[in-house]
Amino acid sequence: MAVLIDADNASAKIVDGLFDEIAKIGEASVRRIYGDFANARSKGWADVLSKHAIIPQQQFAYTTGKNASDITLVIDAMDLLHSGRFDGFCLVSSDSDFTRLAARIREQGVDVFGFGEQKTPESFRQACRRFVYTENLLRGTEDSQDAAPARRPLEVPSAATPILRKVIGQMESEDGWVLLGTFGKQLLNLFSDFDPRTYGFSKLSDLVRNTAAFEIENPKGGAMRIRIKAAAKKGKSKSE
Repeated sequence: MAVLIDADNASAKIVDGLFDEIAKIGEASVRRIYGDFANARSKGWADVLSKHAIIPQQQFAYTTGKNASDITLVIDAMDLLHSGRFDGFCLVSSDSDFTRLAARIREQGVDVFGFGEQKTPESFRQACRRFVYTENLLRGTEDSQDAAPARRPLEVPSAATPILRKVIGQMESEDGWVLLGTFGKQLLNLFSDFDPRTYGFSKLSDLVRNTAAFEIENPKGGAMRIRIKAAAKKGKSKSE
């Protein structure tokens, strides 16, 4: 994996959670960060670069309004892409300017994993194979007062119900039952930024249970299956 961080649009507070998350995907063999580290906005990264072996790419702001960091990141990304050595790229930014870069990398058959704040424009989120909200990466950081508010869910669990129903409704099934594992894969295919942690749960199965909108079948030694509750189906057909 090649990890490219936009220091101007990412907080250093996420760094531990970021690399824990990336480790679930693959090995971060290239770790680079781009920004003007003489600028107070990027200085927070200076204290964590050595801990995670991140190579800083200093870009001075010679002209106001021109972002040399973004340009350098894109050039490096294309050089790394054409080297053919990487299975995936991690783009860490909330900037929609990287939408075309993400799309171009995926056109080459290489996966892109985005990491940015919840405010990140949809265009960039959907250009990635998967997009992770960095607010979710702050949870569990007990030694940071700034991280405490982020432990609260970004959304209430019930907000996930329409998304879950839409996905299960598009899956082919004679009796309405679908395997949770298959359901989870289809969920990420349709909503690249979906994450149970956004709703306060570490597992998709726990989120599904909490919505109370689905029947759950979990046979001993078998795979979990879910389907929309009959009452919910009737209510939906009446409203339609």
